[in-house]
Amino acid sequence: MLPTTSVNSRSQGNGVLSPRDAARHTAGAKRYKYLRRLFHFRQMDFEFALWQMLYLFTSPQRVYRNFHYRKQTKDQWARDDPAFLVLLSIWLCVSTVGFGFVLDMGFFETIKLLLWVVFIDCVGVGLLIATLMWFVSNKYLVKQQNRDYDVEWGYAFDVHLNAFYPLLVILHFIQLFFINYVIISDSVIGYFVGNTLWLIAIGYYIYVTFLGYSALPFLKNTAILLYPFALLIMLYLISLACGWNFTKMLCSFYKYRVK
Repeated sequence: MLPTTSVNSRSQGNGVLSPRDAARHTAGAKRYKYLRRLFHFRQMDFEFALWQMLYLFTSPQRVYRNFHYRKQTKDQWARDDPAFLVLLSIWLCVSTVGFGFVLDMGFFETIKLLLWVVFIDCVGVGLLIATLMWFVSNKYLVKQQNRDYDVEWGYAFDVHLNAFYPLLVILHFIQLFFINYVIISDSVIGYFVGNTLWLIAIGYYIYVTFLGYSALPFLKNTAILLYPFALLIMLYLISLACGWNFTKMLCSFYKYRVK
């Protein structure tokens, strides 16, 4: 259930704190609080993080509604609880071990794959995408009359994590059941099933990302974040016409990286 706490009495307008409290809500202070809670599991709300993971599939709008409540009560859009990141890390580990098992990798190869997926696919790409979206949204999407507000970098990274989770489940979990027996076979059904899962996963990533930025009331023209859908569908149709198998290419790439 979403929290319904009323707006903090100290906040003004869209959650802007008075100068007396501003020093306690700097980016550095928020980052320190977030990292400190990583080592205090009892302070994390894993039940609510699981709720978010469920609704990212069924109703992602409800997840971003909670970000509004956090802005009103704690004067920040980004998460202050690392529980979601911890659970996502566990999902990464479990799904990557499953991927290594399906691809018949050894123990050390699986560890290498896990390090690659965590630090490159999730964190590295996430830092790059979050920074790019943070810059673009603040530079081009902020309404002129709301220049006092900006997109927090932490929120941009949260949006990436929200969008990455469904993609991870589809490509690193659901797909595992079809790789050896269907997808990597040299047949039309193989690359149709595999590429369709890629279409759904990346489409989900684009949609959840769009919802994340459209939820911010001081941004404009966020519909442009849906434009990559056209390129995605075009690439999907071309891949089917040419017989490209994205999953087979990914498996070959992973095996090459862990050698």
